[in-house]
Amino acid sequence: MLSKENLPFRHDIEEICPALLDAFNAFEKALRWFDPGMLSFLREKLRPFAVRLESVERRLNLIDPKGEHPAVGQFREATSLVCEALRLFAAPVGIQESIMQMLKARRKICRAQEILYSLRGLSWRVNSYFLEEPLRGRLGELDPESPARGNVGIHHVGQDEDPYVRGTFSLYVPESYDGFGAWPLVIALHGGFGHGRDFLWTWLREARGRRFLLLSPTSTGATWSLTGDDVDWDLLQRALKYTMTNWSVDAGRLLLTGISDGGTYALRCGLRQETPFTVLAPFSCTLPTFNLRHAPERRIMWVHGTLDWMFSVDLARKYAAMLKDAGAEVIFREIGNLSHTYAREAHDSVLAWFDPACALSLPEEGDAAGQSAPSA
Repeated sequence: MLSKENLPFRHDIEEICPALLDAFNAFEKALRWFDPGMLSFLREKLRPFAVRLESVERRLNLIDPKGEHPAVGQFREATSLVCEALRLFAAPVGIQESIMQMLKARRKICRAQEILYSLRGLSWRVNSYFLEEPLRGRLGELDPESPARGNVGIHHVGQDEDPYVRGTFSLYVPESYDGFGAWPLVIALHGGFGHGRDFLWTWLREARGRRFLLLSPTSTGATWSLTGDDVDWDLLQRALKYTMTNWSVDAGRLLLTGISDGGTYALRCGLRQETPFTVLAPFSCTLPTFNLRHAPERRIMWVHGTLDWMFSVDLARKYAAMLKDAGAEVIFREIGNLSHTYAREAHDSVLAWFDPACALSLPEEGDAAGQSAPSA
């Protein structure tokens, strides 16, 4: 991790960080509320952050016009990526195109997060952003300057030549990992057309503070093997073996989760006869066409939005009931005002249900029908 001791212009960097981090937070909220019917509203909400960041870009160019300081250049690159993401999101296109624009914008945001994470030692604001708010006072403990083990942080396996090659995986090992005891492992599966390198950021903040390993594979094709030959099963086994060989993982504390197609594939993996994945947390998905005879002894928390336009909540309730009737231990959690998007606010209850050691008391964020839409 870079130190801020020798960084020129560190006061400038510290002053511009709030604008960048506010844009990250605003984009995350926009993704949470993304719905075809709210596009115009969300675009207007993001516009001020884009304008503010454009002035930050100009300032970064002024403080290091010759590009002599790599860290300043990295801040500039991250800022440019977020500006591009906001412009993509705000582009006045049709509903179908807007979904693809959103996916492209999200990738740019994730790339910017990866850059900033490597620079977190230069700014306490940046470092704090990558932790849940109740844990931000424990930065020294959770991100020690001299980790007990050297093999920590973010690992991208199989992505040396192409960062977005498919059939690979990304892994995050918290900097506080010490090798003592067996650690829980969360395996998080992206949605259709997604990538594990990007989806890692959906869970990294929680993994870092609650001290579990995080594995984020990338499907072999554009999406997971939902029907027919399961070409992704070997990938998951390789990724799991790699992780358990190199770090101390508790095989009895594995959580397989995913969004949309990733959630459906998590169910397919968990309903196999022989599987290490018996604790499942699918988000905003459907049930695969699969025999349910192996449902007994499976623990499932199904998270679904009441406004999901791709997989209706009524159908999701029906499938959850089928799993329960087949013998699985099922909790069906509805999130009010959630469309076909990701409900990060459900992480706390999912993790506490998965393993009490991963629990954290967070402020209520408007669970279920009590949550209201963002104000204009």
